[in-house]
Amino acid sequence: MAISEDTWKLVQKHLGYTDEEMRIFRADPRNGDALSKTIPMLDKTIVAEVLESHGCDSGHKVGDKIYFDGRGISLLTGLGPSRICIFALHSIALAMPAVAELFYAGVDPNQMRLKRFGCPDVGIKCGGWGHVVMEIKMEDRKSTG
Repeated sequence: MAISEDTWKLVQKHLGYTDEEMRIFRADPRNGDALSKTIPMLDKTIVAEVLESHGCDSGHKVGDKIYFDGRGISLLTGLGPSRICIFALHSIALAMPAVAELFYAGVDPNQMRLKRFGCPDVGIKCGGWGHVVMEIKMEDRKSTG
């Protein structure tokens, strides 16, 4: 899909690139390819759902959902819990490049084999305080609410 000059200009403004930086950005064909697939991602939401939780100091409970935009770069704070553990976010963040790469490659990110992540606290039995297990998935924005 060809990217219009107006889109390139919007990207340059959004990223705050100089003309020279934009020339470098545009010279890499991977950037144009990813950008062409970004628009469909805007209609998606990435959801990390808590599947297990015990002793979580931030209070995450089974069924809690943490929401991100379809590109996985922005936390949608109005949709999820009012408190979100930084360590849970760190674990989720590790998955975001894989989700994006699968989408860019035309593969449904929900087919990812290893889509469960845990916070780095090892839990009470291993000398920690608690532990949370989350599963990540991509949804259509309409179904997210």
